[in-house]
Amino acid sequence: MTTATHAPNSTAHPTLNRPNMVSVGTVVWLSSELMFFAGLFAMYFTLRSTSGELWAAETEKLNVPFALVNTIILVSSSFTCQMGVFAAERLQPRRIGGMFNMARWGMVEWYLLTFLMGAVFVAVQAYEYAELVAEGVSLSSNAYGSSFYITTGFHGLHVIGGLIAFLFIIGRAYAAKRFGHFEATSAIVTSYYWHFVDVVWIGLFIIIYFLK
Repeated sequence: MTTATHAPNSTAHPTLNRPNMVSVGTVVWLSSELMFFAGLFAMYFTLRSTSGELWAAETEKLNVPFALVNTIILVSSSFTCQMGVFAAERLQPRRIGGMFNMARWGMVEWYLLTFLMGAVFVAVQAYEYAELVAEGVSLSSNAYGSSFYITTGFHGLHVIGGLIAFLFIIGRAYAAKRFGHFEATSAIVTSYYWHFVDVVWIGLFIIIYFLK
């Protein structure tokens, strides 16, 4: 007498398989972006090596504590973004508890907080630009001004691109009748980009504000 055994139904508890063509393509694209920023770093170091006295004078105008606080805000947004990723992996688009119960937040709440922190970073950077222009440091003032605004400006544009992506992901989560693997994968891929932007800024911050 034989007894039949049944394999467990693997579709009953779906798991999110992150290594797919979308994520691999994103990593390849980010690699090209890394080379782009490497070129900006090379430009900055080349100009600095030929204008030592200019760099010493102009970097004194930088508000390092102000920029440090802004950096902490952006780096902290990587942690809130990752919390959103964890929620997406659980296929939990929105909160299942009270607004102030962060332990039960979904992807949307964490990504909204990340968006707000990124928006604060951009606003503070714009204020810093205004302060430096008032000090006589502009894009066309000298080699330092050109390198400063080109490197930080391109990074700022990447941050804005990330903010637009967050709005797109949040809007898709609200529009989708069912939050599935496709929506979750899009959220996870967006986090790759945001972490990349944060890491690049850490490098820029160290080079511009500390390696004077």
